Amino acid sequence: MQAVTYNSGTAQLREVPTPEPDANQIRVRVRAAGLNRADILQRKGRYPAPPGWPADIPGLEYAGEVELLGSGSRRWRLGDRVMGLVGGGAHAEYVVVHPDETMAIPSGLSFSQAAAVPEAFLTAWDALTTRGKLVKGERVLIHAVGSGVGTAAVQLAKRLGATTVGSSRSRSKLEQATALGLDEAIDTSEGGFAAKLSAPVNVILDVLGGPALAENLEALAPRGRLVLLGFLQGPSAELNLDPLLRKRLEIVGTVMRTRLLAERVPLVSEFSARIAPWFTGGGAGVLRPVIGLTLPFAKIDEAHAAMEEDRNFGKIVLTW
Repeated sequence: MQAVTYNSGTAQLREVPTPEPDANQIRVRVRAAGLNRADILQRKGRYPAPPGWPADIPGLEYAGEVELLGSGSRRWRLGDRVMGLVGGGAHAEYVVVHPDETMAIPSGLSFSQAAAVPEAFLTAWDALTTRGKLVKGERVLIHAVGSGVGTAAVQLAKRLGATTVGSSRSRSKLEQATALGLDEAIDTSEGGFAAKLSAPVNVILDVLGGPALAENLEALAPRGRLVLLGFLQGPSAELNLDPLLRKRLEIVGTVMRTRLLAERVPLVSEFSARIAPWFTGGGAGVLRPVIGLTLPFAKIDEAHAAMEEDRNFGKIVLTW
């Protein structure tokens, strides 16, 4: 099969052995896959795949068809349209996965659309509800609101009855996020965000990291929750503990890639039962994956460049 591999910091397509499922696995014919920041970091040697996943093939999410069943697998049938998260290996024509961490593609979604769902929407849902404990009537600040996770978080938070606030250095991305349901847009192209808020927020989804920490604590209301999803601006900061204690704040770190099967399966099950139906039907409130750029795998270098240059609003999707 063909797969993306990394060599001296560059991405390339090459022929590799097709993986074989064991008795409790299935093999999926990948039709489309999302590109994520983790793939960029892995290419640069800064984010290796966790144990048990292909060390030399990147890719954290996929959409495709069940092509082969392990002898003990009974959940899926050949030809079923599925999508899911993996610790690596999705940027290939085939990927081997456990059937219980695989989700049915909601009716009406193409393979490209489905490939934009798992990482963005599972991450956003988990961050908002399980980690951030967001409830109806609260305010949530979503940093990098034009990202895949950001565009998913806006839609999910609106479904939960929250007021959505988003930050971005791009006015165009803020305008597009407003069309998705963003209630309050914060332009950070000329500075910070805390002083620009109309009111404190209860939950923050942060991908900025250390340099934004002090402002995040300032922006939170008493008993607010800061959920750290990444650190695009750096991992280090000097922390003033006063607002943390005085306002009784919580700081929670989370990541999807390193979670074990026992952690993935309940989240996938909850998502399939509660969230997947929100992608079907029509009218206001229906979730939709936001895709800013779709490219064939043959243009993997162009896709990486687009992400590194922060050109896209929403997800970048690669197709075979």
